[in-house]
Amino acid sequence: MSCKKLLKALLASVMLFLSLFSFAQDKVISGKVTDATGAGVAGVNVTAKGSTTGTQTGTDGTYRLSVPATATELVFSSVGFTTQEISISGKTTVDVSLATATASLGEVVVIGYGTAKKKDLTGAVSVISSKDFVKGQITTPEQLIAGKVAGVQITSNGGAPGAGSTIRIRGGASLNASNDPLIVIDGVPVDNAGVSGSPNPLSLINPNDIESFNILKDASASAIYGSRASNGVIIITTKKGRSGAAKFNFNTQISAATPVNKVDVLSAGQLRNLVTNSERAPQYAPLLGGANTDWQDEIYHTAIATDNNLSITGAAKNMPYRISLGYLNQDGILRTGNLQRT
Repeated sequence: MSCKKLLKALLASVMLFLSLFSFAQDKVISGKVTDATGAGVAGVNVTAKGSTTGTQTGTDGTYRLSVPATATELVFSSVGFTTQEISISGKTTVDVSLATATASLGEVVVIGYGTAKKKDLTGAVSVISSKDFVKGQITTPEQLIAGKVAGVQITSNGGAPGAGSTIRIRGGASLNASNDPLIVIDGVPVDNAGVSGSPNPLSLINPNDIESFNILKDASASAIYGSRASNGVIIITTKKGRSGAAKFNFNTQISAATPVNKVDVLSAGQLRNLVTNSERAPQYAPLLGGANTDWQDEIYHTAIATDNNLSITGAAKNMPYRISLGYLNQDGILRTGNLQRT
């Protein structure tokens, strides 16, 4: 009788362990995002609330996302639509219909002449504030607004650290001349020449110091900048000091990147066997030697990136201040690639 009780207790313990183990695993949520007409919406940002896990919907509006078991809500956001937070408790399929957002006409935007209310503007101006920035591991400022502004295309130039991105506002305008927009940081135009010759003037700017982006798309909005603004203007406003007691903020992020696919090649032994068994040139097999070097492992490695940021914000009497210090150390998947920013 005691053996049966012991067996039952052991079985119950195993079942409890398995249930806890399965509970700790990630779960996969899939579904489709549509608009008011029922058509699929592409490029919608889908993230697990409270984490950096996310994805975007495909061209037909469908998505598939692996989220932590502790996640309880998904956040759906896209330009021109109202952000929605949907509970995923006990669900594996979540379909969402997004409502069209109504823009705030009282919003203050930055233009070349100063600031103005959106309702008073006739030009095409888009504003992306810090609350709307892309979340996750961000190393260059343009990544903050990728997929956030209609008519603005941001394409990565490559996987090398500091390579930056190609930015196009309403497409290219010239076959021979530059199609890069003018970038203005706190009223100062920036030359379009980046690190190591890359066309990325933003690579040495800390994304954590940016408050908002104002994108001027047409001639009336960017006329003050003249011909330099023929491809549009991106105005970057950095964070400023605020009145009140000193406030300290520190954040750190660590990420890793690995090559997705490697070329499947023969090992040294397999190559020697191939040559030995060949009817044409078996005499060359002894010339191959005994080395077995994987040259892909010699040039590729797991790239680690660390990003640390400290800021102090406050006011001394009537003078607000903000002091910030950041350090980025980003390795590339090529062993020779590295970007350090202080």
